[in-house]
Amino acid sequence: MASYAELFVLFLLLMLPFPFFYENSHIFRYYFKFCIYYGIVSFNSIILIPAFLLRPFDVRNLLWASTFCHRVSTLIGLRWELRGREHLQKDQACIIIANHQSSLDILGMFEIWHVMNKCTVVAKRELFYAWPFGLAAWLAGLTFIDRVRGEKARKGTRRNTGELHPFKKGAFHMAIEEQIPILPVVFSSYCSFLNDKMKILNAGNVIITAMPPISTTNLIKDDLPELMDKIHRQMTLTLKQTSAEVLARYKPVKKTQSTMPIAIPSNGNPAFRNSQASATRTVSLHAHLPNAAGVVEVMTATKQDIEERNLTLATNEHKRNVMPVVPTLNVTNA
Repeated sequence: MASYAELFVLFLLLMLPFPFFYENSHIFRYYFKFCIYYGIVSFNSIILIPAFLLRPFDVRNLLWASTFCHRVSTLIGLRWELRGREHLQKDQACIIIANHQSSLDILGMFEIWHVMNKCTVVAKRELFYAWPFGLAAWLAGLTFIDRVRGEKARKGTRRNTGELHPFKKGAFHMAIEEQIPILPVVFSSYCSFLNDKMKILNAGNVIITAMPPISTTNLIKDDLPELMDKIHRQMTLTLKQTSAEVLARYKPVKKTQSTMPIAIPSNGNPAFRNSQASATRTVSLHAHLPNAAGVVEVMTATKQDIEERNLTLATNEHKRNVMPVVPTLNVTNA
């Protein structure tokens, strides 16, 4: 039987390649960070389930979960910035509508749950079966729904595309029926650090914007399309502005053969260059940044440039002063 010393030496030998793979393989980093995320959340779920049984289905249990889990963001290199805190702190009943991009959204929620204090979440029923997390979430008061019921389902789907997709109607029906306000919350695009298709998860910043609540008093069912359109336009504008702001914080990159036709200097002002790309390439990114005079200016980049740049940055993440550029923000001014 192997001694503890021999097992320890074997463990060290197995760990020797780890720094090499972490620094040189963006795919390895992608899976490693998600393993850290899911592993810690699952472990904390096991610890918290007995405590949740003391007050089952109480939404305040989510405050305990937030306390235990919110440090995961630091471990995988994510930083969250909350704006509009005063709207979440109000002691009022409301329906919160947020853009859903990735399973990383829950880390953002962990950052703001103590601000909201008493709040629950509508989640897809499949999540309940992802034990131990699903069981802990159920005991913490989450509401699980079956999305296959079509119009009866009240939850949207997650899409990390850098744009705001059409809303589901359920939340708006509920707000009008109960005559309670809707509070939009916008997470800036994850596309600057996350690309599931290319298996990239770098360090990144996210701006969470809690917008002023929108009243539904005296609204009826016929007002639903107009209400949805109004909120969609407001959230789209906020998504565009905050995502562009995150992009503007990045430092300039030395120009190479595959360099984007834009650069962001360290002072945050956009610098424009003539594109060296082929004239046949199609523009697929529009990031609108306000200049010093408050006038919105437009930067463009091609899809091929974005993919090339993401790969370059992913394989050189040790130079973490630069992160991938936000792709495909296909939104227009309201």
